[in-house]
Amino acid sequence: MSVFQTRQLAALQQAQPLSWLADVQQAGKAAFADTQWPTRKIEAWKYCSLKTLGDQGFDGEQATAVVDADELQAAINVAGLDAFKLVIINGQLNTELSDALALEQVTLFSAASDEQQALIAERLAAARTAPNHHLFNDLNDAAVTEGVLVQIARNSRLEKPLQVISLNTGADTTYAVNSRVVVELGTSAEMTLIEQFASIGAVADNSFTNNQTDVVVGDNARFNHYRLNMMADSGSFVGTTRIDLQRDANYDAFHLGLGSVLTRNDLVVNHNVGGSHAEIAGIYVPQGNQLVDFHTDIEHKAAHCTSNEVFRGIINDEAKAVFNGRIHIHQDAQKTLAELSNKNLLLTNKAEINTKPELEIYADDVQCAHGATVAQQDEKARFYLQSRGISAADAQVMLSFGFINELIDNLKLEAVGDWLRPALAQRFGREQLFTAEQTGEL
Repeated sequence: MSVFQTRQLAALQQAQPLSWLADVQQAGKAAFADTQWPTRKIEAWKYCSLKTLGDQGFDGEQATAVVDADELQAAINVAGLDAFKLVIINGQLNTELSDALALEQVTLFSAASDEQQALIAERLAAARTAPNHHLFNDLNDAAVTEGVLVQIARNSRLEKPLQVISLNTGADTTYAVNSRVVVELGTSAEMTLIEQFASIGAVADNSFTNNQTDVVVGDNARFNHYRLNMMADSGSFVGTTRIDLQRDANYDAFHLGLGSVLTRNDLVVNHNVGGSHAEIAGIYVPQGNQLVDFHTDIEHKAAHCTSNEVFRGIINDEAKAVFNGRIHIHQDAQKTLAELSNKNLLLTNKAEINTKPELEIYADDVQCAHGATVAQQDEKARFYLQSRGISAADAQVMLSFGFINELIDNLKLEAVGDWLRPALAQRFGREQLFTAEQTGEL
């Protein structure tokens, strides 16, 4: 058993469980204690080293550093975005910073009615039986003392996006945050959810975040999803998103991984009934010595379902990225149309990408395609820009943005795209160049 497991189990003894989730917590604790720590001998973790994480405890008291008010507001406010804001700091809901209307749209696990308790317990139990359930999901079950339930009633539409902002503050000690979100969309319902994970504070972010989001999209319902990982370099993040699509349901998603010492995201989409569609786009941009790992699994279990998945990565310095995209066509999933594309750009000779697109097909009447590319920037294009008076550094940034800009331009929430562009430019240290391009001064 790793140091991480030992200390997390000790910390779980101090947790105050919800009585109606006792069975889930006990099962999670037992599984977490019995499960082998993931090593590179396990295929799902082959290129995602957890050695540093396994040697740490993250069991210290969540002693928050003093946070600048302007920095806090900058983290929670997106210019031009009109949304219901739900602010969670170090795993605790902040009612002062959250919108009153946002609090009306959600139910905390601790305030759930008997009917809602039964629904939450059912969803958590279903997630435990998933074939790709792993150690950190067990920890999430064991640690669940609070969570957020979002229910959109039949034929209803949430008039504004729900923005769930999870902030970790810098601290002198290490600490862990385990969070859970359950979303239930009724028949012909629609909503947009923005999940934003970020760090604030002058002290290093010595945190480990373990998040799990479970979503059921009802018949003919539409779920628009933005999942943005923007943690500090020293923060560690492991997240799982499970989407269950019913008949004619739609899942439209954008996933972002800016990179940290460890950023691991698992996405599972289940086409359970015919006619559903998933449109998934993603960008990852690690730098320094960061690690970003995206594992996606699209399960086509029924006929007449479609999915289109596009991920692009820009890896800089000595950073590492992993993309494992799996499409599984079950025997009854005839008339399936599924496509997967993963393109990667290496900015240095020390940057690394491990990409593995997979197709597993058991039906004979399907149309499927998958592919992956790894390349460096076009030297001719860079020379062309430099011959026009653009510096080598600025030319590199412009070509990099050209590689990912298509996905940002396609975002339905333009305010999110406008907000992300300078954040990405700043990541390359060329925010002034981006500003000049936007204003036409370049």
